[in-house]
Amino acid sequence: MENNSTDHYRCHDIVDVESGKPLTSAVMFSAGVLGNIVALVLLEVRRRKSSASLYQILVTALLLTDLLGSVSVSPVVLSAYAQKKTLVGMSANKEMCSYFGFSMTFLSLSTLALLCAMALERYLSIGYPYFYEEHLSKRCTYITLLLIYISSIIFCIPPLLGFGAYVQYCPGTWCFLEMGHTDGTDKVYIGLYASFILLIISTTIVCNIYVICLLVMMHRRGKMRRCGRRSRSMTEELAHLLPLALITVFYICCTFPLVVRVYINLTGSNEECHAADLRALRFLSLHSIINPWVFIILRPSALKIIWRKLHKLQTSTSTGQSTEAAEN
Repeated sequence: MENNSTDHYRCHDIVDVESGKPLTSAVMFSAGVLGNIVALVLLEVRRRKSSASLYQILVTALLLTDLLGSVSVSPVVLSAYAQKKTLVGMSANKEMCSYFGFSMTFLSLSTLALLCAMALERYLSIGYPYFYEEHLSKRCTYITLLLIYISSIIFCIPPLLGFGAYVQYCPGTWCFLEMGHTDGTDKVYIGLYASFILLIISTTIVCNIYVICLLVMMHRRGKMRRCGRRSRSMTEELAHLLPLALITVFYICCTFPLVVRVYINLTGSNEECHAADLRALRFLSLHSIINPWVFIILRPSALKIIWRKLHKLQTSTSTGQSTEAAEN
């Protein structure tokens, strides 16, 4: 444990990049930027055909946030590899490390909050349609987005003032909140961060499970009606729910390891492992790359085609079984 602890502190202050694969970072950066741009273009094409819904506004905000993360963080990593200088070594007073840590924390929190807002929007839309139609508007959505970004920024400021800390992780191309070997205010702050993430993940999961169960019940009863004003097919609801559900699953897979590592380090029950902390951070960075490709692959037009083919396949199978039974 002593060697591990020594390695942990050594990584905080090294100025030369010791190892790593710049090609991996370059591929992740390209995939993230390309995916978000394509997804935003597809959303804009769809928006021109009809007025943007509240859900589409939230999706656009999520994709823009992911794109912001790709263009604001990944170039710093590539620059560190190119110069063979760590984030600490690239600035006199660790400003680059603080910028990177602030950006990573802000992006993780705002993305999480946006996913939760999307889940709540579906929850209210399907579960409480009258309230949704009467009280939720685009203005309310924009105010929600503003509050999400402002609150995320405010939460990320304390480490810059000494409450918590942004530190460098090996190989020197990453900076994030201090997750191990913490005490005092640092321990309180990282505990709040992990608890906040866990709370919103739980809220998102509960909302999505509720909506899925409600849609299944409504489909079985043949009553796919919303507010009594217009009917909506199962395909239209799935066009919103399926991407959100998949993104939530990916987010849990990408975020939960970080939460686990924080709690393990806080309890001190296991030997602190800097390599495991770094793996958790890398999982966290994958989410902004996965998001846009889910929306691209599962866009409404593609879902309709898949749904029709599955329906035709089911119909042909049923017809074939009926014909075979009649012949026998």
